Amino acid sequence: MIDVGAATIEQYGSDGATVVRGAVDAGWLDRLAAAIERDIANPGPFDHSYDVAGGRFHGNLRIWQNDPDFAAFCLDSPATEIARRVLGAERLNLLYDQLFVKEPGADHRTRWHNDQPYWPVLGRDVISVWVALDHVDATNGRLEFVRGSHLWDRWFQPEPFGPNNSASSYDHNPDYEPMLDIEADRDRYQIVSWDLEPGDVYVFAGMTVHGAAGNPTIDRRRRGYTVRYCGDDVVYDPRVGVSAPLIDETLQPGDRLDSELFPPITAR
Repeated sequence: MIDVGAATIEQYGSDGATVVRGAVDAGWLDRLAAAIERDIANPGPFDHSYDVAGGRFHGNLRIWQNDPDFAAFCLDSPATEIARRVLGAERLNLLYDQLFVKEPGADHRTRWHNDQPYWPVLGRDVISVWVALDHVDATNGRLEFVRGSHLWDRWFQPEPFGPNNSASSYDHNPDYEPMLDIEADRDRYQIVSWDLEPGDVYVFAGMTVHGAAGNPTIDRRRRGYTVRYCGDDVVYDPRVGVSAPLIDETLQPGDRLDSELFPPITAR
């Protein structure tokens, strides 16, 4: 039984991020590890990898559509139960999945941001379940979260993540504001994080501000696989500045997310 107790749910509600230990068992980890290697060898159409001095970052999204093991995890794994229980959701939809592999020497910081401005969804019940496939700590790129930032109701302008910002861009949304320079003034914020072992997961809200250091180690990977889910109050909202791969032409603004791209998930 996955330990998603009242304290975990309360921490998610107050802080915008929490951790669930031992959520993903060895069988699932083996399946995910093999699927990750397949994606690295033959990435799908939404690959967003880049090289940095000393190493490589491999990123991809919507990979569940190309690999049966990613699909099985998204739709029928402990991640769905975690999302449902933390949100207290009666209904759940898959938004998308995403892969973040910081290979040894990939010493490039994942800048501070909140996720939901990138996504064409509106509502509070937007959640990410980030699975560790390696030991993750301060030396190889653990995630950090600004406690309570999901309650700010501040939408920060999406920006590219790679070292070459000309490689991709997001349309400017006049309702958004520039991201705060949190790294330059860390003491001003309550920054929280946790070391993870393989099978532990971060769980955090779509509006929680977060970031991660690079991986300057010479012999340790940092593989993270994330699934994004939406709960009861979420509707489609294709506003200016969202990620193009998440636009669904079959939906209208204000629609529930039931579609081929955003499938509903049956309770386990």
